[in-house]
Amino acid sequence: MIKLAVIGTNWITDQFIEAALMTKEYQLTAVYSRSIEQARSFACKYDSPALFDDLDQLADSDFVDVVYIASPNSLHGPQAIQMMQAGKHVIVEKPMAASYALAKQMFEVAEQNQVVLFEAFMSAHLPNFKKLKQLLPSLGQLRKGMISYCQYSSRYPKFLAGENPNTFNPQFANGSIMDIGFYCLSSAVELFGEPISLQAQAQLLSSGVDGSGSVILNYDGFEVVLQHSKTSDSYLPSEIQGEEGALQMEMISTASKLIKIERKDKVARDVSVEQVSNPMYYEALEFADQFKQQSANQQCSQRSLVVAKLLEEIRRQTGVVFPSDDAVSSNQ
Repeated sequence: MIKLAVIGTNWITDQFIEAALMTKEYQLTAVYSRSIEQARSFACKYDSPALFDDLDQLADSDFVDVVYIASPNSLHGPQAIQMMQAGKHVIVEKPMAASYALAKQMFEVAEQNQVVLFEAFMSAHLPNFKKLKQLLPSLGQLRKGMISYCQYSSRYPKFLAGENPNTFNPQFANGSIMDIGFYCLSSAVELFGEPISLQAQAQLLSSGVDGSGSVILNYDGFEVVLQHSKTSDSYLPSEIQGEEGALQMEMISTASKLIKIERKDKVARDVSVEQVSNPMYYEALEFADQFKQQSANQQCSQRSLVVAKLLEEIRRQTGVVFPSDDAVSSNQ
């Protein structure tokens, strides 16, 4: 059994723990929070994991093989590096890091310490997403794509009321493209690779992060438009268009339904495959395989690096600046 520790005591951590336990590959052995009381409150529903409020002690613990990190974005890189330097394997929530330079450093530390570093981008491991990728050649020459994820944030009313939730706080390397837009960008890279070029625009909030935006990814012979928003809802599926037909995906993040429409008959056919209800189940299985092999999947690692580079370029074009950017610049 893989001895699993978690950093972060929020709903996404609960969802990942549930998925990990479903695989029968993991045992939850440790929970970290800045407050031991918070760690205890979170862990009470599980089978007596060890509790920590000190990262040094967690890093040194013999109770732990793998650390799942779901802290604020700005802490992903430093916490992952600390754990890997202590010999722990790391699953880090998306986005992997606040900057491209930090993402590269994280993979270098993983290699130096012979541990697996894995970005928890669940979409790529879902059966329906894999089916979408498999069916792309049947569309003929690709011409257009639109990948959309727009969802009004439950934290946005607090922001409008003058509060400063993490979701819209540059201190925590947040905003729409670093959160909800990540699924659009990483999905495109998984499906089509690194684009030749990109153009990005965004609507910035008073805090300095983007509340919504769009990106055009330019490929040889076709383009993909990404739409992302945390300040409005969309009810449109994502769509990939080729000369011979189109594929539509409902909820690109969870790949909930896949539709194919062939040009010759215009009939929409549901080509979805069965998935378990917890979409994080498949990424937990993928990491378990990499852990057993003691080797990272290089395709996954390369995608993470490409996405980190593109995120930085998108922020440059849209004027989103994080405090941590100054630290990166001073080290270059």
